[in-house]
Amino acid sequence: MRWVKNFSTSTLAVDIAQFFLLLNYCLLTLILGKASFDSHIIKFFSNYLVSRKTQYFWNSFSSSFSNVDIKVNQCLALSPILLALYLMSFLYILESQLKNLKIPVSILSFVDDGLLVAQSKFFHFSNSFLFCSYNIVSNLLSKFGLLVKHLKTEVFHFTRSHGTFNLLVIDLSP
Repeated sequence: MRWVKNFSTSTLAVDIAQFFLLLNYCLLTLILGKASFDSHIIKFFSNYLVSRKTQYFWNSFSSSFSNVDIKVNQCLALSPILLALYLMSFLYILESQLKNLKIPVSILSFVDDGLLVAQSKFFHFSNSFLFCSYNIVSNLLSKFGLLVKHLKTEVFHFTRSHGTFNLLVIDLSP
């Protein structure tokens, strides 16, 4: 995306609720398969993240097996890689839908935060683009098992014109 002369820029900040806790690990392994990862890698992550069990041994004592599903969280070394792979499919589908609908919005992603950017000569066009793309993002995220924190969603407008301007407020309520 580039800045266009005489256009105003509008952005919509999106925050995904409990991103790390809501990841669908079965979907993650499907994504790895679609991305043509080696079956050994897919099996490793399937075993590492899904239906994992452990047993403890101390001298001659051994405990029974316990479920210990591993959650991807911010402190795991593999988290950035797994999250990038998970979001790769989401962003690909999102960009395809926006392109098919001819909605001129750019997307910036920062793990569990996103920024939708629209540029137009008129704010009401930008607002329309952002509103439509926000609904697409919300619906698509729900299909990925993720939720938008609607209360943390914010819209920002930038213009180089001098003086005051009246903005139409975007109603993003679900």
